Amino acid sequence: AFACVVSFMGIGLVDPILPSISHELHASPSEVTLLFTSYLVVTAVAMLITNWVSSRLGAKKTLIAGLALIVVFSAAAGASPSIGAIIGFRAGWGVGNALFIATSLAVIVASASGGFAGAIVLYETALGVGIAMGPLLGGILGEISWRGPFFGVSALMAIALIATVILVEKTPKPPHKTSLSAPLRALRHRGLLTMALTALCYNWGFFTVLGYAPFPMGLSPIRLGLVFTGWGILVALFAVFGAPMLQGRLGIARTMYLNLAAFAVVVLAIAIWTTDNAVLIPAVIVSGIFIGINNTVTTQAVMTVSPVERPVASAAYSFVRFIGGGLAPYVAGRLVIALNIHVPFYIASGAILLGIVILSTGHRLLGDAERVQAEQVAAGPAAAPAAGPSTAMIPVEGTAPSPDHRPSQGVIMAAIDQSPVARLVTEAAARLALAEGQIVHVVHAQEGATAGDVGVEAEELDAARDLVRAHLDRLAAHHVPAEGQVLLHAADHGGAGRLIAEYGTSIRATTIVLGAPTHGGLPALMDASASQELWRHARSNILIINPDAPPVHITANGSAAAAAAQGADVG
Repeated sequence: AFACVVSFMGIGLVDPILPSISHELHASPSEVTLLFTSYLVVTAVAMLITNWVSSRLGAKKTLIAGLALIVVFSAAAGASPSIGAIIGFRAGWGVGNALFIATSLAVIVASASGGFAGAIVLYETALGVGIAMGPLLGGILGEISWRGPFFGVSALMAIALIATVILVEKTPKPPHKTSLSAPLRALRHRGLLTMALTALCYNWGFFTVLGYAPFPMGLSPIRLGLVFTGWGILVALFAVFGAPMLQGRLGIARTMYLNLAAFAVVVLAIAIWTTDNAVLIPAVIVSGIFIGINNTVTTQAVMTVSPVERPVASAAYSFVRFIGGGLAPYVAGRLVIALNIHVPFYIASGAILLGIVILSTGHRLLGDAERVQAEQVAAGPAAAPAAGPSTAMIPVEGTAPSPDHRPSQGVIMAAIDQSPVARLVTEAAARLALAEGQIVHVVHAQEGATAGDVGVEAEELDAARDLVRAHLDRLAAHHVPAEGQVLLHAADHGGAGRLIAEYGTSIRATTIVLGAPTHGGLPALMDASASQELWRHARSNILIINPDAPPVHITANGSAAAAAAQGADVG
């Protein structure tokens, strides 16, 4: 997590020193913007090999390699005598950055003691702190020397490297090796390519603002640092908190349309009042709102529409979008020389609007992907999956309904996870079903880990199937009619809650049975987001099983549902 903080600092770290580098090394602004171009374009190309490397070395060794490259090349950039040397060393830094980005989330998920939910909060916290603190640290060190931020990153990453080698446990290698061509082949999928091209246009606007806006401001490094610290704080807050809230209320597509349109308007204001700091500075700071939202929501869109593994989709998407981010600052510098300082920002605003047009061509694909998708799973290790619906849900077949089963009365849905309370959830659902003559649907949402700009598989599909099968077998032993489903493409913890609620509506479940959170701290925040989405979208009764509550005592006049709860000792 500490290494992630330092890595994310790098996004805005060099912004406060761009004018200083230009002055001290007698370089034009367009030459200085190549610090972004070399870094991001090389990062983009290197993303194509990250899965090939990590699937052979393992996540920890790949992470260490990335950290080592960043330490070496950031120090070399700080010691460079010329702008050309810095540009070259920033390219090497980009290779290390790609290796680090591709594996840091996976290592945190594998290593965090708080489990999957806590790991995501930890990663997003590191992202927020890093983005917010990077410009401030760059401004403080830049007041001493333009070399300061480079040496600062090298020193902090060296600490992170040593700590990672000593303290982080070895991670297992992936079960299969990824081919070099996998990310490029993934871009054949129209939905993934559409989202990636949308992100390229958005990143053109993003990095035009980030890479060239410091020059017309004419501020000292520390003042530039404060401006971009305000920007970074808004990026962090809206990436971690604002984006999930909007996505939950509006959906991915509408959130993206609204956010891109608002961002285009802000960049247009920057284009019109480029030389007026009274407008330019607030507009740059406010742009952090839309950048933060878009970073999160676009990544969620990519993971939702993608037909391939999350790491491969993440690499393919990052390859395309970083190309746009890398070229934009350099093109801005050349346009200023050829025309005037307003033109790059007009073009950036137009690029964002082009992104909206591209997004609209994939609107149907994104809408289809957002709907509940599941796969049917067969009970018992030897059973084959039954033919499922046309969507990508995975049904799990269970015991056939008994002759006296009354399906018209609906179904009971047991929403399970990997926690110990899942057994109690299934037992309670079974007793309710027997009391009411209903069937049980055992449902588990296969979650992926998506945070910032990356995504990893938090749970293998086979493991999700096995979990559902185990609960179906438990129901079969008690002669309870049941089916099982693995819900696919839950973009995050909140998304899992929404999918469970919507699937319950689709099967007309009378009651959704689920477990209360069994832990506190950071993971509890994630459980809260899942619960809120479940409450918001559910059209069924909800029964929460609390293993720590005392048993319910039912009177003789209690209902069948209450008697079922009593029989399961449900709190």
